[in-house]
Amino acid sequence: MKYKKWILSGAAAVICMGAATGHAAVSVQDAEQLKTSLTPMGATKEGNGRDIPPWRGGLTLPPPSYTHAGQHHPDPYPEDKPLFVITAQNMMQYDQYLTEGQKALFRTYPDSFRMPVYKTRRTAAAPEWVYENTYKNAIRAELQNNGNSLMYAYGGIPFPVLSDDPAQAGIQAVWNHITRWRGVFLQIQASEVAVQKDGNFSPTTVEQQVEFNYYRPDKTIEELDNLLFYYLSVTKAPARLAGGAVLVRETLNQADEPRQAWGYNAGQRRVRRAPNLAYDTPIAAADGLRYADDTDMYNGSPDRYDWKLIGKKEVYIPYNNYRLTSNSLSYNDVLRPGHVNSEYTRYEKHRVWVVEGTLKNNQRHVYGRRVFYIDEDTWGISVADQYDINGELWRVSMSYMKTYYELPVTWSGMDVFHDLRARRYHVQGMINEEPEAIDYSNPPPGDRYFTPAELRRRGRR
Repeated sequence: MKYKKWILSGAAAVICMGAATGHAAVSVQDAEQLKTSLTPMGATKEGNGRDIPPWRGGLTLPPPSYTHAGQHHPDPYPEDKPLFVITAQNMMQYDQYLTEGQKALFRTYPDSFRMPVYKTRRTAAAPEWVYENTYKNAIRAELQNNGNSLMYAYGGIPFPVLSDDPAQAGIQAVWNHITRWRGVFLQIQASEVAVQKDGNFSPTTVEQQVEFNYYRPDKTIEELDNLLFYYLSVTKAPARLAGGAVLVRETLNQADEPRQAWGYNAGQRRVRRAPNLAYDTPIAAADGLRYADDTDMYNGSPDRYDWKLIGKKEVYIPYNNYRLTSNSLSYNDVLRPGHVNSEYTRYEKHRVWVVEGTLKNNQRHVYGRRVFYIDEDTWGISVADQYDINGELWRVSMSYMKTYYELPVTWSGMDVFHDLRARRYHVQGMINEEPEAIDYSNPPPGDRYFTPAELRRRGRR
């Protein structure tokens, strides 16, 4: 286990030679900010004195109406009303708080796209042990191999206090997103929908299981075995696709051991390696509207881009979208030509880290430039503006986040991927018509469960 040996030798070097060797991300003095002026995840604790409040611990308890695991989440703020609504007609009034992609959506759909802005509620929260690990990571985590290998991190945000160097800080912020807290083990049945220009759609329903090995509380940093997570997805509908399945083993040191993936074809009844399930490989269920590394707003190896931290700014981003994901709505209620139904969306003003990725000269990708707006409280990418190789804005992705207060974790309720030219979009993670929502209640099944043999068994029709 090369990764384990590297971890052990690196840890020994830190002990013997001290933080000055470069193995420590920041000094202990800088890390202490996580207990004072910063939240335990590295966000600015204080508000802006106007419309962004201080962080006071987030939303950590379910409302009384939430009674069991897997239940669709009742809105903890049902009485909240929009403070105002941004439209194509008044967007210049709010220009400084919008991304270029959001402004492009207003221009593309001037008669229908709206952004209802609500009171900002800093609901982001995580368990105390995740905060403790984040503090430890701040003084030990390191990137190697030009940022393609995350070392000496476990069970928390690896770089809660970013480097003063913009290039170093940019790649750190991307890794913070990739490794952010999303729970330990989850099960969900959800639909993916490609919505055509005229509003027509046909859902693809998938059952997903994800074990975040990096956050297994029963493991140690030495026992990660270079594994970030396991992902297993089985298609349930439509009938012509049912039984197809995908298994992914995602790694932390991508230079030493890249992602491993397998696919099961129900018609052929064969499991095959899927080495190309990465970067800009199109996802079949997305009808060409989502690439492999668009999933979860961004995933996989960051090695094809030069990343740079532009700074921090205030932006209206999707937040606390309980209404949009409610089972009181049908897919027909939510999906409209061009974009999801603005009536059910919720935006709040939050501070975000702005990170720009520029395609390296010796690499290829359909996106020549990507700009990520990363929520400071969660390190999740909330909005992604994506440009083609000619520098033209092409696609806009938005993550409609909410807090899963039963855990707690703040993550996406659904992700929406817009193609501005085709005037089509793709939605991933829809649960409105599913009998249950995400379920975090079961213990992780362990390494032996996520194997090609299990993929074959689970994928059979």
